[in-house]
Amino acid sequence: MVAATDRPVRKRTEVVVATRRKSGRWQGQATLVALRVAVIAIALLLWQVLSGPVLPEYAVSKPTEVAGALVEMLGSASGWADIRATVVEVVAGFSMGVVLGALLGLLLGSFPLAGRVLEPLVAAFNGIPKIALAPLFLLFFGIGAWSKITIAMIGPAFVMFYNIYLGLRLRERELVEVVQVMGGRRHHLLAYVTIPTLAAPFFAALKTGGPLAILGVIGAEFIASTEGLGHGLFTSAMNLDAATEFAGLIVLVTMTLILNGLLTWLDKLALKRLGLTARDRPAAEHA
Repeated sequence: MVAATDRPVRKRTEVVVATRRKSGRWQGQATLVALRVAVIAIALLLWQVLSGPVLPEYAVSKPTEVAGALVEMLGSASGWADIRATVVEVVAGFSMGVVLGALLGLLLGSFPLAGRVLEPLVAAFNGIPKIALAPLFLLFFGIGAWSKITIAMIGPAFVMFYNIYLGLRLRERELVEVVQVMGGRRHHLLAYVTIPTLAAPFFAALKTGGPLAILGVIGAEFIASTEGLGHGLFTSAMNLDAATEFAGLIVLVTMTLILNGLLTWLDKLALKRLGLTARDRPAAEHA
């Protein structure tokens, strides 16, 4: 009887403890956000005060001037044309690189002999600085969008290839044999072994390859282009227009954060659907 009476009390206690923990987490997050905002505000204030008396204004501009340049960029048709051109090149190059790298990783990872023969050649090609290939692609595709898309494709392709290739090689042989002994066919191995094994490396490669695609596009636009954020940054630097330069950098940072946020959301959603918990991602720094 006493134990039965204590059950509602324990339940209420557990509810109160859980509520306090949740409230504590929210308070902790709010504190982190407030501290980050404070750091940014202090940095902007120092930038505004030191620009001119201490730092050369022609090189660093001022936050107020950068804000004006950003508003002007976002309010002009040419500014949005540059943003649109860069976004299209990044999305196209990133998508093609992911598909190419995944297919190559699956192919060489599924056929060990082909992997032993071709993997050193892939590693040798990966050792070439990606931006050094830009003039070659410019000769093939001209200064249009395809030369930028091709450069953007290379970085994500190599990252995806290595993650998928190594993920297949590290697949647990004992688990594969157990599934085979139990009468499992190829589609069972794919569903219960291969996909869960490659899920985390795949999404790690996505999150690593996104910034590489942006870097490739901007580098190629620096070398030769008629539109795009890289073209705008290069033109601003040549004109010593620091305010517009920083405005373009803000747009680039925003683009990177949006891409990373989308990939993080997709990562969590896919792992949740697959019934996998978040775990340490493999190092995907092969580009």
